[in-house]
Amino acid sequence: MPSPITAIDSHAHVFARGLPLAATRRHAPDYEATLAEYLSLLDAHDVSHGVLVQPSFLGTDNGFLIDALRAAPARLRGVAVVDPLVDDATLQAMAEAGVVGIRLNIVGMPLPDLARPDWQRLFTRVNALGWHVELHRESRDLALAAQPVLDAGCALVVDHFGRPASAGADDEGFAWLLGAADCGRIWVKLSAAYRNWPASTDACAHDAAQALLKAFGPERLMWGSDWPHTQHREIADYTTAHATLAGWVPDAAVRRRILVDTPALLFKFKTGDIRDDQ
Repeated sequence: MPSPITAIDSHAHVFARGLPLAATRRHAPDYEATLAEYLSLLDAHDVSHGVLVQPSFLGTDNGFLIDALRAAPARLRGVAVVDPLVDDATLQAMAEAGVVGIRLNIVGMPLPDLARPDWQRLFTRVNALGWHVELHRESRDLALAAQPVLDAGCALVVDHFGRPASAGADDEGFAWLLGAADCGRIWVKLSAAYRNWPASTDACAHDAAQALLKAFGPERLMWGSDWPHTQHREIADYTTAHATLAGWVPDAAVRRRILVDTPALLFKFKTGDIRDDQ
């Protein structure tokens, strides 16, 4: 019998020392983020379920992610990183292990031509599996990167508030994201605010969350811890990340939808097991 859903952490990573690293990477951590540690953090904060996202520095080798999903299949779902030419058998095996989407982690990289036939074929296959495409890109390029995914008919999940430089309409990419809410196929993760506004995290995150809530409603927003806060461990921890959502979204009923109802549906957790005491 699956555990009741109390809350879902929609964005975290696990990895170990000694794993093969991608040839092109932004950084390489000198520590481990183990599955056991992550599950203990979930337990300590009454978060019943989590979504593990393939870290950028591991590239398209999703083996460690898949092993973690198989170790706790009732509690976890996964988002993989794949080459556009990945074969159907590999995608199907990932789906059976609990993968529910692919990630385009292209921050600080040349923007790929996602309208190319190989990418469009991948998006068609992803869509056929009922998966989403997750996009991690600076806000200035969101429209360019997102449109080919939307044109392919996929559900699109935008990471970390959309990575805006500011939370207002003066950030053209963030303004585009707010305007694109009406398409009904975009979700946004309220996560890792410290990656966007290191000098004024709380105020900017609150304003951005309120703008996103007005545009998308709680049915298109999710919360993520971004554990283990790679490259930001000196200023972030799980307890703080867990507590920040209440400041961004003070209404408890709205917050519950962001923590439970919306991610349960998108990430294919069993909604019949939602606990009603939040």
